Amino acid sequence: MCDERTHKESMEYLSRSGELTRRQFNAVTAGTGLSVLLPQVADAQEVTEAEVEVMTPDGVADCYFVHPSSGAHAGVLIWPDIMSLRSAFRQMGRRLAESGYSVLVVNPYYRVRRAPVVQEGATMAQDETRNTVFPLAGTLSAQTHLTDARAFVNFLDSQAAVDRNRKIGTMGYCMGGPITMRTAAAVPDRIGAGASFHGGGLVTDGVDSPHLLVPNMQAHYLFAIAENDDAEEPDAKDVLRESFADAGLPAEIEVYEGTLHGWCPLDSHVYNGPQAERAWSRLLALFDTALA
Repeated sequence: MCDERTHKESMEYLSRSGELTRRQFNAVTAGTGLSVLLPQVADAQEVTEAEVEVMTPDGVADCYFVHPSSGAHAGVLIWPDIMSLRSAFRQMGRRLAESGYSVLVVNPYYRVRRAPVVQEGATMAQDETRNTVFPLAGTLSAQTHLTDARAFVNFLDSQAAVDRNRKIGTMGYCMGGPITMRTAAAVPDRIGAGASFHGGGLVTDGVDSPHLLVPNMQAHYLFAIAENDDAEEPDAKDVLRESFADAGLPAEIEVYEGTLHGWCPLDSHVYNGPQAERAWSRLLALFDTALA
């Protein structure tokens, strides 16, 4: 997942490849970045959005809930990357809602700090950002993932905008990738689809490795893997393929060429627009079939 290694590799690659001029490099380091506009959703539905508080066994989680303004729809739970709930993820949640889903974007650090946990425009290129989010990530565990997953799914199922006759989807970025797998295993009767974008720690040597939970799942899956993550752990994708095949569950597992860890969120300094859009299209295809 996002760590000092992936940060260093990203900055070295961007400098070496010429994709950042010196001025742009300084802008990224300063957290100013560039504004990125998403393509318009075809036949976008009108949506309603709200900041909500979700009760969990460990406290009150501050979250963002957005859904089509009329009707009941399949629910989706979004686990953000290491920088947690912020404008970029609200925008992504809204885009998904415009496509016909009732979406909850969560702040997994609610036990310690409300969102936003970093300033708008912050990037992992900044020491201040890394010094803030790495300790926050350290407050989470496999157990908190399971506890939160159940609470957030229960919240979705309690909403009039969520159709309980349809399965729920879950998607996660960076550290959110493995949390989606724990979510799918924690509530297998409700989670019908999961998607991990440049997820880290999906396959480990630990007894709590997410891939060991696949036999407990019923979800169809999408794994969109960063090229440099694959170079670091080339066997992980094969272990995932074997795990899902043994469980008889469909899984689309692909290394996205030319991408670096963190390439999907709009405010990432390694955002890769074309590949992020292709991964988003695969997400929509997954949800369209698995959450029907």
